[in-house]
Amino acid sequence: MKKITLLLGCIILIASSCSNKQAQSIPSYIEEPHSFSKPNEAIITHLDLDINVDFENEIINGKASYLIKNNKASQIILDSKFLTIENVQADGKDTTFSLGDFDEQLGNPLKIDINDDTKQITVFYKTTHKTEALQWLKPQQTADKKHPFLFTQGQAILTRTWIPIQDSPQVRITYNAKVQVPSQLMAVMSAENPKTKTQDGLYTFKMEQPISPYLIALAVGDIEYKAISDRTGIYAEKSMVEKAHYEFSDMENMVASAEALYGTYAWDQFDVIVLPPSFPFGGMENPRLTFATPTVIAGDKSLTSLIAHELAHSWSGNLVTNATWNDFWLNEGFTVYFEMRIMEALYGKDRANMLAHIGRQDLEEEIEGFKDTPDDTKLKLNLKDRNPDDGMNSIAYDKGYLFLRTLEETAGREKFDVFLKNYFKKHAFSTISTEEFVTYLNENLLEKHNITFNTNEWIYNSGIPDNQAIIASDKFETVEKTIQQFVKTNKVDKTLTKDWTVQEWVHFVRNFPEDIKTEHLAMIDEAFNLTNSNNSYIAMVWYEQAINHDYHGNDVDTKIEDFLIRVGRRWYVSTLYKAFKRNNKTDAALAIYNKARSNYHSVTANTIDDMLGFKQD
Repeated sequence: MKKITLLLGCIILIASSCSNKQAQSIPSYIEEPHSFSKPNEAIITHLDLDINVDFENEIINGKASYLIKNNKASQIILDSKFLTIENVQADGKDTTFSLGDFDEQLGNPLKIDINDDTKQITVFYKTTHKTEALQWLKPQQTADKKHPFLFTQGQAILTRTWIPIQDSPQVRITYNAKVQVPSQLMAVMSAENPKTKTQDGLYTFKMEQPISPYLIALAVGDIEYKAISDRTGIYAEKSMVEKAHYEFSDMENMVASAEALYGTYAWDQFDVIVLPPSFPFGGMENPRLTFATPTVIAGDKSLTSLIAHELAHSWSGNLVTNATWNDFWLNEGFTVYFEMRIMEALYGKDRANMLAHIGRQDLEEEIEGFKDTPDDTKLKLNLKDRNPDDGMNSIAYDKGYLFLRTLEETAGREKFDVFLKNYFKKHAFSTISTEEFVTYLNENLLEKHNITFNTNEWIYNSGIPDNQAIIASDKFETVEKTIQQFVKTNKVDKTLTKDWTVQEWVHFVRNFPEDIKTEHLAMIDEAFNLTNSNNSYIAMVWYEQAINHDYHGNDVDTKIEDFLIRVGRRWYVSTLYKAFKRNNKTDAALAIYNKARSNYHSVTANTIDDMLGFKQD
């Protein structure tokens, strides 16, 4: 009897152990306010994408096949928005599925029936004209004006509009893709990429490192590749290749500098594709292939901090990813800090401090803009029932940076660098919440070195704590004195600006006195021709001042309109439309916007629609 009891006990123990292993095969995931998926019940692990890019009808059609793990679930839920779902299979056989109620922000839950032992699902689908991630460009909207162009923008929750997927940053997958495009065009993705065009327009891709869905990216156009080093290079349209290659020629040095700081680059290749000017961001850190705006090509490498920023994301964001969009500061605050360290290593502390000082001014303006909603100035946000894009602002970037810089100055750079290097190594290819970061910070830096720091105040309170690091720049103090001298003497001395960097020029323009007269602006414009600046950043801040102070000289109104029609970078255009609105010139803004809107990606258009109260007919 004892033997039978013992044997029965062993059987029960083994069965319990197997059951526990199955239950533990799926890690524990945080409840995600921006995804219908329930990864604790069933989760995708690998994607095989097989699609055709149809420029004539401006749709993508094909199938997305997933390897899955399930926790004895009878259903797996994907996110889908503005997609036509044609059929779904489970392990190669048709299965039942349904689309739940539509949510304006989130789209529809795609509910797929599965069994306990289902290992694969396949969704046959096509995009629609409402798909928000895709921008289809006519030839005249490209640099070379010969062929059409397509690019995707998945961050934050737009990947679900071109692929049915569990669109949460805490879901990490590997993927392979087969993409058919017109034979005269090349396709590239956030994966291993071709360097030359194929004859038949068929391209295959592989991403072996697990990434979050918002980082799956595709671009299709008449593009070429030019290497900078064995692991860095440029994709661009033919007329842009040489310009981009020169502008970004320091990329290999940037990668080497980053590795010296925080460990080996984990993605094998770091390439950049220069997209048409409608791309809504400065850059997007898609692994192995950063997407970049042409507005950073100034001819003098003066705006390449953007490339340092996107490279830094290879550690903070791509390697260690925010678990939810409420934790977005973990991606961007760390990346701005890392960007500044790369810039300091390559170009010196003065330049890094000037960049940081401009960011500090941006932060001050952002906080003022949120005076009626102070909770939006917290690092840890609550974006439930809101678009996660609402958290993509200077708070995440520049308050996050200021928190880390203050922490570095408190702990000492040597200790802080060891902490960060270990942080990236410990959490590589995983996601992390703010609360998990705080625990790791306490255990591995603060308690370890007996350091007192007001972490919770920085993260969970609004505004900026009093112990903030002070970012000073002697060069900016000189710039401010130069402004005063020009205004006081009614005379411009060009010798004072002879060796200025772009950062000094931006600080100069942004810090004009509030009561500056139009004749002073005319005097400055005549001396430096800022209205016709070839540097998009300088032009943008100058145009903002022209709007603020009713300056209409040097045909600046036409230049502003041309700029807003040609450029789709959300930061730039929203700054100018905001200036129109702030100065009670909304009618003028809408007149331009009616001409420009069709050139903007949905990310930019949605922002300006809300800002100006624009309604489509």
